[in-house]
Amino acid sequence: EVQLVESGGGLVQAGGSLRLSCTVTGFTFDDYGIGWFRQAPGKEREKVSCIGAKDDSTDYAYSVKGRFTISSDNAKNTVYLQMNSLKPEDTAVYYCHGIRILTSTNYWGRGTQVTVSS
Repeated sequence: EVQLVESGGGLVQAGGSLRLSCTVTGFTFDDYGIGWFRQAPGKEREKVSCIGAKDDSTDYAYSVKGRFTISSDNAKNTVYLQMNSLKPEDTAVYYCHGIRILTSTNYWGRGTQVTVSS
């Protein structure tokens, strides 16, 4: 079965860094696109970053461009989100998201809390 499990969230001061990890099971990266979403209290879930299933192309939300970096390690079945220069407005629950290209099936992790203090 397909599972996505996030880790690496926590409390950090503004300007600090965190690295989130998403370990995926049940599929290969060649068949999926993987991304990160986040949702702050009272706000809609928004896309943060995504990485191509095979070509490693990346995309970022305007608000995080230049500060966040998405990467993958296929040998470890893990996708990372390196977050630098964190701001209080980055505070949210971060969700790992996977989509199977062939079927357009979506999968979600349960989320990891990121809190950035001023």
